[in-house]
Amino acid sequence: MKAFCIKALNEVAWMCKERPVCGPLDAICEPIAHAICTSDVHMVYGGIDGGRGDLAGLALGHEVLGCIVEVGSMVKDFKIGDKVIVPAITSDYLTYELQGGLPPQHFKGFSSGQQFSLKKDGTFAEYFHVNLADMNLAHLPDKMTLDAALMCTDMVSTGFWGAEMADIQLGSTLVVFGAGPVGLMAVAGGRLKGAGRIIIVDNNTQRMQLALEFGADEVVNFSECSPIEQIMNLTNKKGVDSAILAGGDENILGIGLSVVRPGGTVANLNYFTGVPTIPIPRREWNSGLSDKIIRGGLCPGGRMRMERLARMVMNGRFDPTALVTHRFTGFDSIETAFFLMKDKPQGLIKPVVYM
Repeated sequence: MKAFCIKALNEVAWMCKERPVCGPLDAICEPIAHAICTSDVHMVYGGIDGGRGDLAGLALGHEVLGCIVEVGSMVKDFKIGDKVIVPAITSDYLTYELQGGLPPQHFKGFSSGQQFSLKKDGTFAEYFHVNLADMNLAHLPDKMTLDAALMCTDMVSTGFWGAEMADIQLGSTLVVFGAGPVGLMAVAGGRLKGAGRIIIVDNNTQRMQLALEFGADEVVNFSECSPIEQIMNLTNKKGVDSAILAGGDENILGIGLSVVRPGGTVANLNYFTGVPTIPIPRREWNSGLSDKIIRGGLCPGGRMRMERLARMVMNGRFDPTALVTHRFTGFDSIETAFFLMKDKPQGLIKPVVYM
């Protein structure tokens, strides 16, 4: 089969790969639609663990909708021809460690549920493999748009995970750093969780306007002056109850701690790269005695989460389709969309490719 792959560090290529083998509990799918993720770019250009040589030869891609072409003999709820939503995180829910409370996305160590392109070939291929089909696939609702379903696979799930980690209470105050696709979905998730006031921090006017449409109440442009100063002024020096980090460099954790009140929560969605340590400012953390909670996590995957997100879309709770700004048709367009995500021109949020 043909696949768009990591050839080497800083290099991609189309390769001929063996078609994946279907186990008794698994499924083989052909793609219906793809989205390109910044993580795909990072895997090639040194963002994942500084550029891992052992990823060479693996197909990229982890945001996909598929049509099943083969199912294992023990799969119960799916059949050939079914159209499915495929979560970016496909954990092994039969793992012994999960009985001890380990989050499924880390079933065999950090981020082990992120199998596409890290443990096996990703989805930028003519066929791709999904382990434990009954647990990791969700039926694509007949009336759900491809754009909305595709955004649920990763961007919605990740952004909402930030809102879930942030301990948002009804009427509480929230700041989201970064108005990329994940940050925008963190805003939407914060609104659905009941935040009474949401502040978005970015410097892209288009994305900040979109954040207002998704539920933000105020914008802070970090290019104009210190975001800490602006947020503290907006909150009458009290700070916010929760902060979600969906952008920024290694200093963003300290900025988040600086604007969260004592007892508040900082929820991190960033994958920090290129630095050995992440600084925590002593004063803002009150020498470690501030009772400020720091949480960070990889979004969950699985069938139930995809079904729940799809249900929210289908019943009008939110609509993620505005994240899609660039559309392409045809398998070979994956390469064009990939380099578009790498270059990030003005106006880009998410590119998608329809087969």
